[in-house]
Order: sequence, then structure tokens, then C-alpha cells
Amino acid sequence: MLKHMKAVTVHLDEKIYRDFQQQARQQRRTASELIREAMESYRQRLKPARVPLSESPAPASVGSVRQPWSSRSDLLDDFLS
Repeated sequence: MLKHMKAVTVHLDEKIYRDFQQQARQQRRTASELIREAMESYRQRLKPARVPLSESPAPASVGSVRQPWSSRSDLLDDFLS
């Protein structure tokens, strides 16, 4: 199923486009599919690696990392101390 797609004009060297067309024929796909796939692969590589918040260093302006409260009394004790 195709999502809503935006048409884009890209100027390629003729040899590069021929290579895409040849590869597409061998895979029984369209050159457009291969180009979209290549663009998505490039986009994924550009995304910064996601690090879980629990593994991220605390900002310098923050003290120690707090543990979650396990009960209401812990919450009350923390507020009163």
C-alpha cells in the first residue's frame, strides 16, 4: 500500500540512472522504488542514535538521579525532608 507521496524531480547522471534501472529490472521492481529505498536508508543513517534516558548522563545543573517512589509514604517523606 502506498502512502501519500510527494513527487520530486531529481537530476541524476545518466550512468547512475541506467544502473538503477538495470538493478530494478533484475529485482522486478521500479527504479523509483530503489531510489526511495536508498533515500530512506540514507535518512535512517542520519538519525542520531537513541539512548535511553536512564543511560543518559544527568545535566550538570542536576544533582543525583532520583529513584521512583514505591509508595505514598515515600512520596510524603521525600517532600518533608
